[in-house]
Amino acid sequence: MSGINWFPRFPKRCWSTGKFLALSVCCCLLVISCGGTPPSSNTAGSGRLVVGTTLKPRTLDPADAYELSASNILNSLCDRLYTYQSGSSELVPQLATELPQVSEDGITYIIPLREGVTFHDGTPFNGEAMAFSLNRFIQNGGKPSSLLVDVVDSVEASGDYELTIKLKNSFAPFPSLLAFSGMCAVSPEAYEIGSGKFQPKQFVGTGPYKLTEFGANTIKLDVFADYWGEKPPNPGLTFQILTSSVNLFNSFTTGAVDIAYQTFDPDQILSLKDKAASAGWQVIESPSNNISYMVLNTKLAPFDQPETRQAIAALIDRKLINERVLRSQATPAYSIIPSGFEFSVPTFQTAYGDGDITQAKELLTEAGFTPDKPLTFEIWYPSGSATREQVASTLKEYAAQQLEGLVVIEPQTVDSSSYWKQISQGVYQSALVNWYPDFSDADNFIHPLVSCTKGSEADGCEEGASQSQGSFYYNERMNKLIEQQRIEQDPQARQKIFAEIQTLLAQDVPIIPLSQPKEYAFAKPELANVKLDPILQVRLWEIEKGE
Repeated sequence: MSGINWFPRFPKRCWSTGKFLALSVCCCLLVISCGGTPPSSNTAGSGRLVVGTTLKPRTLDPADAYELSASNILNSLCDRLYTYQSGSSELVPQLATELPQVSEDGITYIIPLREGVTFHDGTPFNGEAMAFSLNRFIQNGGKPSSLLVDVVDSVEASGDYELTIKLKNSFAPFPSLLAFSGMCAVSPEAYEIGSGKFQPKQFVGTGPYKLTEFGANTIKLDVFADYWGEKPPNPGLTFQILTSSVNLFNSFTTGAVDIAYQTFDPDQILSLKDKAASAGWQVIESPSNNISYMVLNTKLAPFDQPETRQAIAALIDRKLINERVLRSQATPAYSIIPSGFEFSVPTFQTAYGDGDITQAKELLTEAGFTPDKPLTFEIWYPSGSATREQVASTLKEYAAQQLEGLVVIEPQTVDSSSYWKQISQGVYQSALVNWYPDFSDADNFIHPLVSCTKGSEADGCEEGASQSQGSFYYNERMNKLIEQQRIEQDPQARQKIFAEIQTLLAQDVPIIPLSQPKEYAFAKPELANVKLDPILQVRLWEIEKGE
């Protein structure tokens, strides 16, 4: 999911070392004890669940929402054809009644639909309504529309409660794509099909909650009385949007919010965990499916030479970053595909290990660098992201200590909006990035990051994912492998293709996987059934608030 930053502020966050760490802890404690009164809540004692977060959604229109802040809320508001079994990546029917019937060529999907479902405005749900919703997603041209535009040929109701989807080409992970939060059913009476015709501050779907307020700092959801499925055990949700992780910390520790999730800084997480036993609150920890990585611009010197990219891959010490900066709240990543996926292969560990200084020196010498003519390059990150700042600073210090003048790293920062614009323009030699997947399949960590639709070995990627993500990587073999795995229906054959893809990435090094962070949520002791899901985040519709 493009534009999502895990290196905080968790999205744009803060991790620290040395004096900076001590100073930041002191500052946080001062702010918490002396200022920053938490927002008042008129929901205390009402049974409503008050959720504190720093993530502010730009829109709740599923055809245009492409940020984590929106998906967290949409998961409570809407139903899709399929969702995920709790705690796993196993697909289960939601508005569908069973998994799709797929034609032998992998092109046609026939999906039976649930009867007796109504939208929040009373409109009945049927095949026409589901076809309307998916066609609107495709045709309105919102941020996530390319997920279906490039894949789907047609969507139509083939019966009152049956949907037929025809693809342009076979696409193995298509059922998982249908579980993306934006693929939800919306009322044909409340929305229009047409380029740019969005409703950012309303939502009319079929989910267990309905939207009752969309304010600058507060979003309220009430239980939908006519929901077809099991109703939530709480009467509603109030999302309290906080301006900083410090305010989120303050609001939770003073009891202004019932549950706090996304985003805390690593030191705040440590503090909350340490105080949990005495304070009585719950700590919910879970692996995540997001990945943090470093982009290397293959068109821009010095990373237009593969040896220099390989040298940086050998230099990276993930364990050092995890311990010193991330406070052991992540696991080292040796593939751009997270380790939880069956197709993940730790090719960077095999090829480079962690902090292999001997190999790094050999590669740098081979590329022509010396202490008198060092490899000098910039690492860019968005301003406000203290964590990325600390990652860049740690890499700078580590290189200076270990490589005796062979590498000089210059951390650079710029405002967030400029950062995401300029990274696709090829301005940066390297950058720190994070990726949240759109759907639970290994393809979503490869195709959106390193595929290229137009380019050449000589000129790099001119159009496509690797251009927009800032590496400008072009490899004809890679492009063919990506397309092969997307159409391959045999899991064992797909696994072999993904293994070659990951081997090639470790060889060419357009990106360097760094860390796979853990997710944390904190909840009051009276909340029951609080769980973190690696795909659906916090399953708020299952939480009960006791007295």
